[in-house]
Amino acid sequence: MPTSRNALLLIAAVSIALVGAALYLQHAKDMLPCPLCVIQRYLFLGIAVFSLIGAFANKIKALGTLALLCALGGLGVVGKHLYVLAHPGFSCGIDPMETVLNKIPTATLLPWLFRADGLCEAAQDTVLGLNVPQWSAVWFAILTLALIWVLVRRAR
Repeated sequence: MPTSRNALLLIAAVSIALVGAALYLQHAKDMLPCPLCVIQRYLFLGIAVFSLIGAFANKIKALGTLALLCALGGLGVVGKHLYVLAHPGFSCGIDPMETVLNKIPTATLLPWLFRADGLCEAAQDTVLGLNVPQWSAVWFAILTLALIWVLVRRAR
């Protein structure tokens, strides 16, 4: 049975790998990220950062809770993204959210990672049978359950 620390390290590694996969799809497959995709990247990185700090600082409960909040936020954002995909004509398109996201310091310093360029309703290309937002939903759900497991195990 893995320790809480090892579980947090695995959660961080998975989160970073998912952002790496998103970058691969963006730069190698020309799948431009929309504003909701960029927010999901921030949340995956939030999970990774809080999990890493929690594991190394031995603050598993406090930082695991912050990572869990990022995962739950990710479920909310990806839920909105799936709603946009399920309702053609409902667009997040070029709107104030994209403008604001692209002016955040991280987006201006690291545009290859955090610049929103795509349309949310354009995320129809599939990878192994699911589109990218559907995969995000699966992974946010898995990470949420893993973080709950870590926190419940820690509470005992």
